[in-house]
Amino acid sequence: MFSGIIEEFGTVTAIEKDQENVHFTLTCSFAGELKVDQSLSHNGVCLTVVEVDKEKKTYKVTAIKETLLKSNLGGLEVGSKVNLERSMAMNGRLDGHIVQGHVDQTAICTRVEEADGSWYYTFEYDFDVEKAKQGYMTVEKGSVSVNGVSLTVVNSKDNSFQVAIIPFTQEVTNFHTFREGTVVNLEFDIIGKYLGKLNTYANR
Repeated sequence: MFSGIIEEFGTVTAIEKDQENVHFTLTCSFAGELKVDQSLSHNGVCLTVVEVDKEKKTYKVTAIKETLLKSNLGGLEVGSKVNLERSMAMNGRLDGHIVQGHVDQTAICTRVEEADGSWYYTFEYDFDVEKAKQGYMTVEKGSVSVNGVSLTVVNSKDNSFQVAIIPFTQEVTNFHTFREGTVVNLEFDIIGKYLGKLNTYANR
């Protein structure tokens, strides 16, 4: 489980295809602290560390076909920047919101606006009425995870929403690499999903 507060972005140093799986090797400042079997969020996707090289300050994770289909990880290249967050300590503060690391779908960045020191990003995604009834949607001032970043929704519509990014977030996450057409990972709020599901059963 994660909070959506990104620690830093890592850099992809190698990509290896193995049948329908893909092994990603990344480097980051805390790579030497990681352990095999540890969970780590990559652009909002929970992946398991399978190898650590403390000398090179790199580690390796594996993404299976289902993960590649549901997320933007299949589009990563050597040199790509990836938002990283280690799993949340249960005795700490929840500074963001509950993020499971289970990406629901991807979205496309359709607009980037600078607003005197901050930025507005607009994202569009495929909208499904039945899924929306089960909480797979955004709500005004609600929470959403975009590439693993816990953000507050503004201008929520059926198939789009905006988020406002402060300079710190712009700098320490891969948001500064987003352009029109950039594909991002979305995870909708788990609380909304449970409420939506309960409401579906209640109306049967």
